[in-house]
Amino acid sequence: MAIYTVSQVTSYLKGILGQDDLLQDIWVGGEIANLSRPGSGHAYFTLRDGNGSLRCVMFRNAIGAENLDIGAAVIAHGRVSIYEVRGELQLIVDILQPEGVGELQLRLEQLKLKLETEGLFEPSRKRALPTFPERLGVVTSPTGAVWQDIQTVIARRYPLVELLLTPTPVQGDAAGPGIVEAFQALNELTDVDGVILARGGGSLEDLWAFNEEPVARAIYSSRAPVISAIGHETDYTIADLVADQRAPTPSAAAEMAVPDRSELATGLLVAEQALEASVFGYLSLKADAIRVLEARIDRGGPDLDALRMRVDDLLRNAVTYLRHSVEVKAERFRGLKLRLDSLSPRDTLRRGYAIVQRRDDGEVVTDSNRVSPGAPVQVTLGRGGFDAEVSSIRGDDGNGQAEEAR
Repeated sequence: MAIYTVSQVTSYLKGILGQDDLLQDIWVGGEIANLSRPGSGHAYFTLRDGNGSLRCVMFRNAIGAENLDIGAAVIAHGRVSIYEVRGELQLIVDILQPEGVGELQLRLEQLKLKLETEGLFEPSRKRALPTFPERLGVVTSPTGAVWQDIQTVIARRYPLVELLLTPTPVQGDAAGPGIVEAFQALNELTDVDGVILARGGGSLEDLWAFNEEPVARAIYSSRAPVISAIGHETDYTIADLVADQRAPTPSAAAEMAVPDRSELATGLLVAEQALEASVFGYLSLKADAIRVLEARIDRGGPDLDALRMRVDDLLRNAVTYLRHSVEVKAERFRGLKLRLDSLSPRDTLRRGYAIVQRRDDGEVVTDSNRVSPGAPVQVTLGRGGFDAEVSSIRGDDGNGQAEEAR
């Protein structure tokens, strides 16, 4: 006989409950009793009817906490499990709705919880819209007033943008698949800057296509940021929660998607005026700075007038010095010339001397031993000259006395 511990039994029972598809996705209706809200923010209560009761826990991140009230008739969605510490069977509630809410609303809340858990509503993943889009995709019905409204607003505000209509039904059984196909077609294009998903108002049933899971995932997978404009301002769909931006109406979505050209013109004018003021202010500051520098230069610079007069004085002194120097040099030149003239052979010849040269080689004869009797010589005088022949030679006895040699 096998004996099990309490924890083994409760763990076994918890495992069995966790494998039951019905108990893991179940809606339970009843009246709230024994409500307790500790500081953690979670809620503990009992759902009961005339024949039984079921303990429940609702964590603070669940949907519908505002419906918690003792004695309230509600419908709770969740999964059945066992709290092993106490061995208590309990319903872990994730959605709580007042009794009488329709099936569509319950399905909507359930899908919201699922997609929120997966992060499709996460604000951090939402993308900013382009400031100056060039091409916008529009997912809507081509026959409705929505498409005309969007075109009118775009033409008025920013006619430079190109609108690409991806037509789809927006109501009925074909609406959901049509919207998914439209997003798939836009994802194949690389030059779409944003997408507007729009339709007019209607009942929950009319707008149900925008609460379908495939549509939500198509919006989430869009390559371009998405603006949703479903119904009127009070209508809120899952498509609005997944989209990067929500507009209260299709016309408002068109206004969000593009800038206003009149505002751009005003902004450019203001920017132009600001730039002009900035440039003129800058130039004025620089002009003041230049004037200050000019004043500093005038105060700190040399006395140019005095320098000019000093230059004139130096030029006059230089001219005087040069003239005097030239006169002195000229006088010295004349003296040297006179000295040279006095040493000139021509002056010597004019005083009665002569130059004797041998006629055969032109050598000047300064020594009587350089010629022999009968040698032809050439005699140059102060004026003219003549040829002669040596008839006899006189030598020098060393005392300046000449003796004749024949």
